[in-house]
Amino acid sequence: MAKKVVKVLKLQIPGGKAVPGQQLGPVLGAAGIPIGEFVKRFNDETKDRVGETVPTIVEVFEDRSYHLTYKTEPASALILKAIGKEKGSGTPNTSKIGTLSKAQIKEIAEKKMPDLNAETPEAAFNIIAGTARSMGVDVK
Repeated sequence: MAKKVVKVLKLQIPGGKAVPGQQLGPVLGAAGIPIGEFVKRFNDETKDRVGETVPTIVEVFEDRSYHLTYKTEPASALILKAIGKEKGSGTPNTSKIGTLSKAQIKEIAEKKMPDLNAETPEAAFNIIAGTARSMGVDVK
């Protein structure tokens, strides 16, 4: 019989650089997860993703064991990396911060495809293009 999931946590942690501090301590402690063990396991499993934010889903079971699922980096972070900026525009309709080509958006969409609720590459392209436009990035 499968274990019963008691809690599902959605965290965004820097890859390979988790620390048992202010961000993780209270969340993991409240779920009954040993913080030191979690940090060691997370850092070992994401050491190849240093420098990117790793969205992580933690399923906590009745016996306090847990399962980790790692997602791809957020689309907004991939877009900002592609244009070389720190953050998006505060007024995206009037103030543009950069331009992405259709080829760059297609590349980001292909990378994000497993995590998007899109059935076709064209739909994934449209999702990423919409995210870019809402951040103040022109699509050419």
